[in-house]
Amino acid sequence: MVKEKTGRAMQEKERERKGRNGKITKLAGCSPIREGVLLIRPDTTLADVRKFGEECQRRWGITPLQIFLHKDEGHWLSGQPEAGDRESFKVGERWFKPNYHAHIVFDWMNHDTGKSRKLNDEDMTEMQDLASDILLMERGQSKAVTGKEHQERNDFIIGKQKEEMKRLDATRQYREHQLEMANKKMQETESITNTLIEKANEKERQSEDLDRAICEKRSRLNKEKGSELLNAAVGWATGKSKALKNEIEDLRCEISTHEETIERLQDKIQTIQNDHSLELMQLEAKHRSELNCKETEHAQETTRLKNRIAWQSHIIGCLSFLLLKTSDIFRKAVHCVIRFARDYYKPHFDTEQVSDIKNALNLFGDDRQSHQAAGNFLYFTARQKGEFDNREQIKARREVDNVVEGNYDQQQKRVFSMRR
Repeated sequence: MVKEKTGRAMQEKERERKGRNGKITKLAGCSPIREGVLLIRPDTTLADVRKFGEECQRRWGITPLQIFLHKDEGHWLSGQPEAGDRESFKVGERWFKPNYHAHIVFDWMNHDTGKSRKLNDEDMTEMQDLASDILLMERGQSKAVTGKEHQERNDFIIGKQKEEMKRLDATRQYREHQLEMANKKMQETESITNTLIEKANEKERQSEDLDRAICEKRSRLNKEKGSELLNAAVGWATGKSKALKNEIEDLRCEISTHEETIERLQDKIQTIQNDHSLELMQLEAKHRSELNCKETEHAQETTRLKNRIAWQSHIIGCLSFLLLKTSDIFRKAVHCVIRFARDYYKPHFDTEQVSDIKNALNLFGDDRQSHQAAGNFLYFTARQKGEFDNREQIKARREVDNVVEGNYDQQQKRVFSMRR
């Protein structure tokens, strides 16, 4: 269609153009098929999204080809959902936030002119407003208002993970500080307790020494001054002994109090360690769950990409079939490549085969990039139609690339110069 309407081959790849001032400008290639993603509500139906696609076709001429509703994707929350979150729901002990969205595949070509549709920033803003009106969604703020720049999906996930790692590191440092302070306090308490025990032992030794002194004085007084003096001395010594015993009892009570304090501190340290271990287990379980979710998303994304590649291969096959039916030049080049690949003893194309292949390449354009794309398309068509084995694929791929790169032209020039 593009060749028929414009007289030129479709430029699918991005190319560069150098201006007179030496500045290089990148020109985007043609994208006939484009895909967009819409956020939707839980009760959004296929008819609602189809209405949006029909309105896009009426306003900008882009035709919706396929619509897919995805209501089974999302992610696990690390804690409780936000106050205004009405979509998240609880599964067991954790909260799950669903990601309701729709994929729309558009035909971006103008079939009257053979060119792709050109939509500017205002058109895309209007398209977002249209989606919010039809699907009854809340319109987001423009980045001109918020000042935020667009982030790719992987960059956004990495940023969130870095924030979570900073929070976890701060929590770990706080727990370690608590544990260090508790250990320090316990050591101080143990030091005080040991000092009090030493004092109590010293008092007990003094009490024993005093008891021995009383016995000695009692014996001596009995011998020297009689019972009156003996009773006075005994009374004085007994009072002193009682005072020491009371002091010893007080010290023992204080020691018991400090031992209870040590037990409480040990219990507190054990509780902190248990909480820390539990939190680490929960974080490991959370990261394992997030990793499983990421692996599931990666598998789903890989499946979607494989399906898209298969669909693109089907389209290329249809285009190959169409060219084989409508273009004698392209059909002749395809059969030329097939015959060459199957010829076991022929290492290179002959002059006539090179000419046929160049004629087919020129159907797609006259620049180097167009020839490379045409060479890939020609090889793919010949491989599919000829059902090549590994040797035939390598041989055909190598020689078609040599034609595209101009290696045959250089060989012809060398032969011509040698003849002269």
